[in-house]
Order: sequence, then C-alpha cells, then structure tokens
Amino acid sequence: MSTPSVVIDNVSKRFRIGAMRPDYATLRERIAGAFRFRKEDPETREIWALRDVSFQIEQGEALGLIGHNGAGKSTLLKILSRITEPTSGEAILHGRVASLLEVGTGFHPELTGRENIFLNGAILGMTRAEIRKNFDAIVAFAEIEKFLDTPVKRYSSGMYVRLAFAVAAHLTPEILLIDEVLAVGDIEFQRRCLGRMNEVARSGRTVVFVSHNLASIETLCRKAVLLAGGRVVEYGPAQEVIVRYLAARTATARMDLSAVERDGEGKARILSVELFDRDATAAIDVVEFRRPFRVRIGYEVHERLPNASFGLALLGRDGSRLFLSETYEVGRVFDLETGPASIDVAVVNPNVLPGVYHLELWISDAPGVSWTDHVRMVGNIEVVVGADTSRSIATLTSGMRGPMFVDTEWSAPRVR
Repeated sequence: MSTPSVVIDNVSKRFRIGAMRPDYATLRERIAGAFRFRKEDPETREIWALRDVSFQIEQGEALGLIGHNGAGKSTLLKILSRITEPTSGEAILHGRVASLLEVGTGFHPELTGRENIFLNGAILGMTRAEIRKNFDAIVAFAEIEKFLDTPVKRYSSGMYVRLAFAVAAHLTPEILLIDEVLAVGDIEFQRRCLGRMNEVARSGRTVVFVSHNLASIETLCRKAVLLAGGRVVEYGPAQEVIVRYLAARTATARMDLSAVERDGEGKARILSVELFDRDATAAIDVVEFRRPFRVRIGYEVHERLPNASFGLALLGRDGSRLFLSETYEVGRVFDLETGPASIDVAVVNPNVLPGVYHLELWISDAPGVSWTDHVRMVGNIEVVVGADTSRSIATLTSGMRGPMFVDTEWSAPRVR
C-alpha cells in the first residue's frame, strides 16, 4: 500500500481574542511576559478554529473541503501550508507543496510578471531549469504575454490570479493547495483551471481544493470533507458529502447593501433584500437548480408615489442581465404611502445553471422612464444542484453551455 500524501492527525488550532497571541510573540515579549504579573483580561477569550481533525489524502487524489464561513477550512489549509502551526496534533505531508491561498501571494509588486514567475517558482522550491522548462506554458495559460514585462502592481485582480494559478499549477508540486481564489476569474478561466487541476491529479499529484462552488467540487474531487465548527462532520464520496452539506445548511438570507451601486431620485429607498423558499416558509441562502424561490424587498417611501413599479433582474458575474421582470409589464402599479414596507417576487422557473449570480432591483415612479431607487450587483446568489436532481453537476457545468437551461423536445428522425 502506498504512503498517503497528506496525513492530518488530531489537529486542533486555538486563537486567543483580545490578548497577544503567543504563537507570534517575539523573544523579548516572551521573556518580559515570563516575569510580568498578569491578571486575566476580561476581554480575552479563546476560539477553537479546529478541533481534533483527522483524515488522510492518498497520492493522486483530489479532495474538496466544504463548509460554512468560519468552519475552519482556510485555517486547515494554512496549517498544511506551514503558514501557521497547530495548537495540538500534526499534519504530515510527503512532497513539495504549492499553495494558492490568496491572490498574488508570494509576488513582489515592483517586479515584472516575468521576474515574479522565477521568484514565485523559487519560493515553491523549483530549480531555475524547472521554471524555464515550464515558462512558456505558464505565460500561455495566464494570458499575460502583452504584460509580461510590466510590474505586477499594475495588474488587475484577474491578471494576478491567472498568473498566480499558472505558476502554482505548472511547476510540478507533489501537493497543490487551493483556497477559493478561482472566484476572481471569469467562467472560461475557471473551466480551464478545473481542467488543469484534473491534469495535476491524474499525473499522480495531490490536490486539496476549498470552494463554495459545489459544482466545481463535484467536478474535480472524488472525495470531500465537510467541516462545521472546526470539526469533521462528514468524510467520503464528494457527492454524498455535498448532499449532507445542503441538507444541514442554515440560512443567512439577508444581503448586504452597504457597498452596492445605487442611483435614483431618492423618493423611496431599498433597505433590505432576503431570499426565501417558494412559499416564504423558510429563509434560504442558496437556490437549488430549477426550484422556485422568493425575493423579499424591504423599502421605505419618503414621498408618496402614486404610480410606482418594482423591478428585478438576475445578473451574471460580469453584470450582464440574464432576465428581468417589472410589475408594470404585467399591469401592476402601486400607490405607495410614506413609511417602511416590503414586497415579494416569486421566481417560478429559475432555469439558470449552477453558479454565482447577483440581483438588480429598482423602484420606479415613472415606469419605463426613470427610477427613484436602483441598486445593482446585490448579493452573491449561489445556484446549486439539489439532492433530488436527475442530472449530475458535471453535466450541467461542462463549460459548453450558456448560463440558462431550456427544456426542449426532439422528434424522432423521419426519412425524407
């Protein structure tokens, strides 16, 4: 039997909030602390990011890590990357590790793309000969030929992540750790990254992939680990773990409107946006593929609007509209008095494919002409494949489809 590529044995990680973290204290601070009488700070408290986490990853296996924000996924990857040490337990890795935890990690902003390829490769433990051998493939994958000799501080976030991924994925590490950075790229880049990670895994190397995109997890990973509260809740075949995750999700449906694009005359203002199931009996934080859902729009009217209309559009990640609906189009306008209120819109046939989308919302006092409040790129609406679908995630996210799923009926061939 071959030696596992990664062994995680009872790993726990504790953080202290409100006090100096001893893990990062300098020698002088440690010595001073040893002779200082300290009473317990009432603001000091402990948080266990990980508790007794244990599992193994075999060589050549792609493993997905899933869980809510704060479940401990990124902390575990930082321990595997040797960025931080566990409070107890140990993580044993057999082979060179390449980590892609944050966009541009290991890049020097003043150096060019060309120089950073060699710098980042050296940080990953590659020889200059290995870097030269893969240099052309890295540049082609990152699509930065025109900017190769430009300092990376002038790169967009998309260029940054393309180059960072290209370096990490082409310089033959035995273990590749990736934490959600693919969300920065466009759909085509994500598709190519998944293809490259598949190639890495098939070549006998190990991939550990953290993502909220369950479609990507199922496409790439044979196995998955579900973390909750810093503990392993489920470990097994990726599709089974995803089903468990979807069944156990608790909703955080209210969307943050503090930084959205907003314009309009201001006679009324959209204050809140929440997602619910079709019958408004439960809040949801994801939308299941082809399952109806409801959007609740909270608003406040500052001046009476005798001829008001509400509108909603679903946007792709690039801001393009996939569909829109407005009340006046179906013959409904409203006489809105001043004060707070809310309105619901049910999306009955959500035929958008699994992925992340945004909302555009508006209140119009002159339907079809102008609006009194208008917000764009609201929320991150994740469409996922539910446990009861007859179609696999890989089929729905093959990269060949557009954003919409349309039912069709084909007749039998007829001889002419």
